[in-house]
Amino acid sequence: MAYLLQQLLNALPMASLYACLAFGYALAFGVTKRPDITFGALVAFAGQVCLLFTEYAWANLYLVLPAALGFGLAAGFAYALFAGLGNARYVMMPLHRRSPNAVIVASLGVVLILSEGARLALETRSLWLPPIGQHFLTLLEAEGVAVGLTQLQILHIVLMVTLVAIGHWFLGVSRAGRLWRAVCQEPLAARLVGVDADTVFVLALMAATAFAAIGGLSATVLYGTMDFGAGLMFGLKVVLVAAVGGYSRPLNSALGAAAVALAEQLWGAYGPLIWRDAVIISGLVWLLVISRRERIIP
Repeated sequence: MAYLLQQLLNALPMASLYACLAFGYALAFGVTKRPDITFGALVAFAGQVCLLFTEYAWANLYLVLPAALGFGLAAGFAYALFAGLGNARYVMMPLHRRSPNAVIVASLGVVLILSEGARLALETRSLWLPPIGQHFLTLLEAEGVAVGLTQLQILHIVLMVTLVAIGHWFLGVSRAGRLWRAVCQEPLAARLVGVDADTVFVLALMAATAFAAIGGLSATVLYGTMDFGAGLMFGLKVVLVAAVGGYSRPLNSALGAAAVALAEQLWGAYGPLIWRDAVIISGLVWLLVISRRERIIP
């Protein structure tokens, strides 16, 4: 029993991360209505830029670790937003106007630019952060065994859940949320009633970039490193999870993503780890096929 409870708790950091990423991805898909693997690349890009600038601040500016890490986090977030703005304004929006399917091809080009740019900047190295926030906090006891999480894991969970909660609340009560729903449902009709659909398009992609960047930065600090393989895997799972959950309701996508993370953790605890990703992705594809609709956005 104690082992099961610990595995359920261990699933919470990844579940909250998947939920945050799926919520952000649903914001972008709502206006593009096309799969976009750029999202996973932005997750990895933010984390790798953070590692690069943290190392620079530590080795060259002689900052203490908290200051160096703060410098890296700020740089990673800023660079990711800049890349997201360029992608939204100068790649996705012009192509979406002319041929929405071109967005899928263009996203691959953006992924290559981000991945190769980060690789060259890092000189093909893998950078690691020192362990931080590893003090174990006991949340309960079962069968005489302490069950809990580390301080950093708890902070990560709180941050991710807070982002999703704020995003859901903002979409429900704000004018920006109503405009986003209008453009998602029928952009031409929204234009006819005076909505600046282009601005909504760019802002939706920027909001998605912010979710991707914060999720990537938090995951980098939590796990100590980040690479494009991990980022693209996050992106692929989020694309499939959000498709099953329904892009018109970002919260549903977030809850579905959290459930997938729980399934991953339980498989890793009780099944062969080497088959975990294959089984999870195959299951997501199967769910996507049986839940396919003619129109994803009603």
